[in-house]
Amino acid sequence: MASWIIVSSLLRSAVAGPSRLASASISSPFSSAQRAFSTTPSWSVTLQQNLRGARKPHRPAVNKVPALEAKPFVKGVCSKIFTTKPKKPNSAIRKVARVKLSNGRSVAAYIPGEGHNLQEHSVVLVRGGRVQDCPGIRYHLVRGAQDLAGVAGRQTSRSKYGAKKPKAAA
Repeated sequence: MASWIIVSSLLRSAVAGPSRLASASISSPFSSAQRAFSTTPSWSVTLQQNLRGARKPHRPAVNKVPALEAKPFVKGVCSKIFTTKPKKPNSAIRKVARVKLSNGRSVAAYIPGEGHNLQEHSVVLVRGGRVQDCPGIRYHLVRGAQDLAGVAGRQTSRSKYGAKKPKAAA
């Protein structure tokens, strides 16, 4: 009985090819001694979870200020100055300028601060930043740059409104 097992194992090894000892001595890139880890990436998700749609590809982020074309500021010329009212529940009169940018696009931009000196054909600097209660206004004008003057008499947050430091009363 034992001799039959030995003969059958010898026949199997002869049919299958070289023995394991012989294959281990042959250096191949796929030998078990050299390849400790699997080359396929670990997704940490099962086949069934994948079939169910566990891993969805991430959508690229939507550009919130497309007219700036990945620039921090763009120069433009005012084509119209108007006012608009905010969404409910807010109530105000927001000052807005229609600006033709140097790249050819035309956008609506918010004029921040109290009072402004803008007219048609004024040259302004446009930055990104939406007005949360005014739909469609995704840009701000930079106060204190080009033809748009800073806010007069501003004491706090002066850098946001282009106001100079007031003279110290001595």
